Amino acid sequence: MRARLGWLYTAPALIVVVAVTIFPILFSVVLSFTRVRVTYGGFRVEELTLDNYVALFQSSEWHYAVLFTFFYTVVTVTIELVLGVLAALVLERLGAARGWVLALLLIPWSMITVISAQLWAFIYNSTYGVATWLLEALFGTAPIILGTPVPAITGMMVADIWKTTPFVTIIVLAGLVMLSREVYESAEIDGANAWTTFWRVTLPQLKSTLAVAVLFRILQAFGVFDLPFVLTTGGPGTATQSLAILGYKTLFQDLHIGPGAAIATSTGLLVIGGCLLFLKAFRAQVGKEDLA
Repeated sequence: MRARLGWLYTAPALIVVVAVTIFPILFSVVLSFTRVRVTYGGFRVEELTLDNYVALFQSSEWHYAVLFTFFYTVVTVTIELVLGVLAALVLERLGAARGWVLALLLIPWSMITVISAQLWAFIYNSTYGVATWLLEALFGTAPIILGTPVPAITGMMVADIWKTTPFVTIIVLAGLVMLSREVYESAEIDGANAWTTFWRVTLPQLKSTLAVAVLFRILQAFGVFDLPFVLTTGGPGTATQSLAILGYKTLFQDLHIGPGAAIATSTGLLVIGGCLLFLKAFRAQVGKEDLA
């Protein structure tokens, strides 16, 4: 009886989840295998086909979007992880001032991404932007940051790191607070210095926490859309065009429903595959340490 009541209470939430999440995903997968003709007031499915995926895998634009998204994810997640760990270690030692510093640190993360992107667009402005002024002061000249491929990619990653590092910091700090003090006391008795304590005591105990942070960031970074869309709309050219932006342009601007759905489906599969590979590598590393 209690089990039935439990299902009864959770049924509305499950229905909402299926309606707004599961059904659109399945519908998108089905559309990716179809040739769709847009009509006045809707669209018409003409036939089932694999042509969308054949064209996708032959597309140099899709190949570049995959490479860019992968590069963007690896670089931003790695830097955010390093900075997040360092910031969490500093915050842990602040004592009473921790709350105030943490509140300030969370400001970038609490900002809506569109607002954050507009702020960085102002900073990178080629006429009155702070970044342009600093580059001119230091080097005598400055590129049009959002109008040149390499500076645009770098600037976008800097904006992402600034916004998302506090998220990683919070997760790592939560893990640090939960660590056993007895292990640190034993390390201190054995004469371990701060560097040795970090590598031999702190880091091994934080591995599960770091894995959670990395997984969350992989999911977020691989699906990045709003930040590059506001800053560059995927430009200059296609320099900052992520998979999400490519899918948006294909589906909503070009009205190519089948190919757009194929891009969305392939992106989801790449994200799932990347997360599974990371988890497999993480478990293998933990297993080796347990055997050792």
